[in-house]
Amino acid sequence: MRKKQFKAESKKLLDMMINSIYTHKEIFLRELISNASDAIDKLYFKSLTDDSVTLTRGDYRINIELDKDARKIKISDNGIGMTAEELEKNLGTIAKSDSLNFKNENSEDENAQDISVIGQFGVGFYSAFMVSEKIEVTSKAFGSDTANKWVSSGVDGYTVEECEKENVGTDVTLYLKEDTENEDYSQYLDQNVISGLVKKYSDYIRYPIVMEMSHEVPDPDKEGEYITEIAEETLNSMVPIWRKSKSEIKAEDYNEFYKSKFYDYADPLLVIHSKTEGQATFDALMFIPENPPYDFYSKEYEKGLQLYSNGVLITDKCAELLPDYFSFVKGLVDSADLSLNISREMLQHDHQLKIIAKAIDKKIKNELKKLMTNDREKYEKFFKTFGLQLKYGVYANYGMEKDALKDLLLFESSNGGFASLKEYVGRMADSQEKIYYACGENASKISMLPQLDAVKEKGYEVLYFTDEVDEFAIQMLMEYDGKQFVNISKDDLDISTDAEKEAIKNKNEESKELLEKIKDALDGEVTAVKLSNKLGSHPVALSTEGYVTLEMAKVLSQMPGSEKVKAQLVLEINSEHPIVKKLEGAGEKELKKYAMLLYSGARLIAGLDLENPSEFTDALADMM
Repeated sequence: MRKKQFKAESKKLLDMMINSIYTHKEIFLRELISNASDAIDKLYFKSLTDDSVTLTRGDYRINIELDKDARKIKISDNGIGMTAEELEKNLGTIAKSDSLNFKNENSEDENAQDISVIGQFGVGFYSAFMVSEKIEVTSKAFGSDTANKWVSSGVDGYTVEECEKENVGTDVTLYLKEDTENEDYSQYLDQNVISGLVKKYSDYIRYPIVMEMSHEVPDPDKEGEYITEIAEETLNSMVPIWRKSKSEIKAEDYNEFYKSKFYDYADPLLVIHSKTEGQATFDALMFIPENPPYDFYSKEYEKGLQLYSNGVLITDKCAELLPDYFSFVKGLVDSADLSLNISREMLQHDHQLKIIAKAIDKKIKNELKKLMTNDREKYEKFFKTFGLQLKYGVYANYGMEKDALKDLLLFESSNGGFASLKEYVGRMADSQEKIYYACGENASKISMLPQLDAVKEKGYEVLYFTDEVDEFAIQMLMEYDGKQFVNISKDDLDISTDAEKEAIKNKNEESKELLEKIKDALDGEVTAVKLSNKLGSHPVALSTEGYVTLEMAKVLSQMPGSEKVKAQLVLEINSEHPIVKKLEGAGEKELKKYAMLLYSGARLIAGLDLENPSEFTDALADMM
């Protein structure tokens, strides 16, 4: 036995490995299991062309042993094993990956392409030094009569010597560090902790990962007492549900997987299971929850899909895979095409990730469109829960996604129920040239708007905008199928015939002096006062001129740090209402009081606060 030193650059890398490359110390188990899986893959690959390999696919396994007294963890495999030379080459030179060499050397072999070699950089093994004061690797290579042991306590170097080992394969034994004030290394000797880590990171390794588990069970001979029962258990499920054929999976299988994996008590509203091949090859299994996550509207909520590489968990929430408007989607992506950094905790390049994210985004949109067509009731349920996110998606990023999202939007309608923009346009009369909408706190209040009666009398449907973002999103869309959007509360609402326009124009000219007096009486509260033929039986209403509407002004004024935004208000008075005669016969003092009452009433109808409710109440009492 001779002591050997790591090369100078290897010492630096090992020190960096232990102290900074890996974010979580628990990663060591994932890396060692992945290495064991690689070793089995290589022997299995060899068995395809070499009859001297007597193991069948069902014989391969990875074993974990815990020894609390000796503070040891042993991870064993019955894979290809390593010779003394290979131990030195692979473990004595850090960042030397035999797995990557294997993959490159067999790049043109079809069988090799089916073998998922996880270890790409040869550094994962050294993550074990984060929790170990010493590591022993005992290995017997396939076809060799001798075994060898590699031992190291870290940067000081390593030794390699012959040893006894009966079977082909590799045993990696970790001697755990002593606990400190800040680090609990003893937790890795707990069977439940190890079982949980296997489930978290290595659940879909294709070979069984087994460990002896002890459980307290009732003593059959003594009532009320328990005995410890020890049995070997397989910790991983091996075959991911997302790699199975859809025909093999029942709805309850998807539901159970979703609830256990993503900690929801309710079945998902929609399951999206797909396999994509092309620029990027990946499996995806995604779920739209029935209810928003409990922290969905909090700052603590993190979007993202679980990201796997060949069944090994890389990151629990990869935010780059989902746009904000689909932040409610839960699920995972598994791809063999990812270029990982040396810690295998993150992507080395984001090009592949962008391709995958684009495909996922398109898939979710298509599935939602199908749901809207095939199960309208379920889609409306979805939209009531998460539709607001889609509306923000239309408005965000200068409307980059507006065309892809516009057909997923729903709005309440004056016809009753919900309507999509496509449905609205599809049932427009030939004479209708615009899409009409009204804004308000809810459908009930919008239905009370004076302008609504006139628009409905023309036979036009009106969409109800009840979310703060609605009008901003529609302004971003600008039009749908060549039809412009029109707010019925704008002063330039054009639904009159030429004759009606001429008649109301003449009435406004005749009452010009009166209207100016009312405007002056309101002392700058409105930019104009005019007679209108668009209020049905209602005496008065507020409309706006210019870009900023009433709802926009409300929203913008509520934003943190913003100055109060005011819309340019227009007081519209019904030209056919008896109130006009009353105004024409009023004296200056009465006119001021009438103007204030009409304006205050119009503000209330529009859902605006009164700046001086006492003045309004007093004036109303005087009139009574």
